[in-house]
Amino acid sequence: MKTLILTVGLPRSGKTWWAHKQDCPIVNPDSIRLALHGQRYIQLAEPFVWAIATVMVRALFLAGADKVILDATNTTYARRNAWKSDDWQTWFKVIPTSKQECLNRAAAEGDTYIPPIIERQAMQFEPLTEDEAERAWWA
Repeated sequence: MKTLILTVGLPRSGKTWWAHKQDCPIVNPDSIRLALHGQRYIQLAEPFVWAIATVMVRALFLAGADKVILDATNTTYARRNAWKSDDWQTWFKVIPTSKQECLNRAAAEGDTYIPPIIERQAMQFEPLTEDEAERAWWA
């Protein structure tokens, strides 16, 4: 069975760093945004970003990948639940970096765009449910 690993964590938590250390393809909505419209975020384009991400995941599995990482925040149950499929098993890699550490990393990088997003996502963050926790990826 194919395996989709969803990263779960705030912006600047280390999700991408972790994903790059794995030996499998990565689908990253931030990269899709930059390729699609050259900016970090345009609300009007978000449906396209997520449609492309879905097609990329499916295409990678069809091309023969056994494991794919979706490198995104996935901080809410609804966002994570949207990736469940009969075509693959969905697992979760939680990167539990604190809000303050994420804010510190953004400040160290001189990133003034992301702190409000870190704050908002920290407030809306939903821990894994019991069912999801049973499929936590420990590697």
